[in-house]
Amino acid sequence: MGNSTKKARLMLTVSMVIFGTIGLFVRSIPLPSSAIAATRGVLGAVVLCAILRLSRGKLQTQLLKPKLGLLVVSGIVMGFNWILLFEAYRYTSVAVATLCYYFAPSIMVVASAMFYKEKMTLRTGLCALIALGGMVLVSDVPRVGFSGGRELIGVALGLGAAMLYATVIMINKRLGDIPSQEGTVVQLFCAGAAAAVYTAIAEKGTALSLGGVSGIVMLAAVVLIHTGLAYALYFDVVPRLPGATVAMLSYLDPVLAVLLSALVLKETMHPLQWIGAALVLGASLASELGRTKEKTV
Repeated sequence: MGNSTKKARLMLTVSMVIFGTIGLFVRSIPLPSSAIAATRGVLGAVVLCAILRLSRGKLQTQLLKPKLGLLVVSGIVMGFNWILLFEAYRYTSVAVATLCYYFAPSIMVVASAMFYKEKMTLRTGLCALIALGGMVLVSDVPRVGFSGGRELIGVALGLGAAMLYATVIMINKRLGDIPSQEGTVVQLFCAGAAAAVYTAIAEKGTALSLGGVSGIVMLAAVVLIHTGLAYALYFDVVPRLPGATVAMLSYLDPVLAVLLSALVLKETMHPLQWIGAALVLGASLASELGRTKEKTV
């Protein structure tokens, strides 16, 4: 393995570690989920744009024009995806919300077969079913039934975020060969703008407060580190690494989120939920590795 590949793997690992900690920060920001999403999107787009200008100078924005409409739509969907995910953190544990969110690959497999007529292999079909079984265990319904109303709302919000994330991925498939980082700047800004409009409507002019220095620091970290820096690292190295490597390292995000939920936030999960977590993440990873292998054959 060459030095450039090792560096790319390290940068991707760092970006995944950053993404995996966002739940801890969002939970500590005393703002509505939509306001956090709005700030993250608009200011994150500014930060990412600044990073790109400093690292490479002129941006290739002219190449985005043919796909600008799709970028705007995917950005708006991304904004509501964030709102649902951040709200899920408030109703259930970071671990459960993240695991629900990582049900997205299984949703995408089914949706791709339905809407894009992509072939669903036996492997991907079985993985989707296993992930679904794992998701049932993660929801804790088999153990406690439907009595945990607040937890179930969190699960529903997390799954809603997963559906929107899968929608973003499917829209992005239609973007073709455009500069990914410049496209991400547009998507982030549109995500933030959509969330800002929603916040203005939902909050009806209510004064919002960050509650002191701690809230400001946490929000600044979400904008600067979890958005600007992490997206810059991720989209810079992904084209330089094999798809299987990207798929495997991407799962550092949910694994770390689950561990931090238990170790830092002291959020507990029943053994059945841990089994469900292993099924969801294992099946999703196996499905993505299988799809990657099919593309390279």
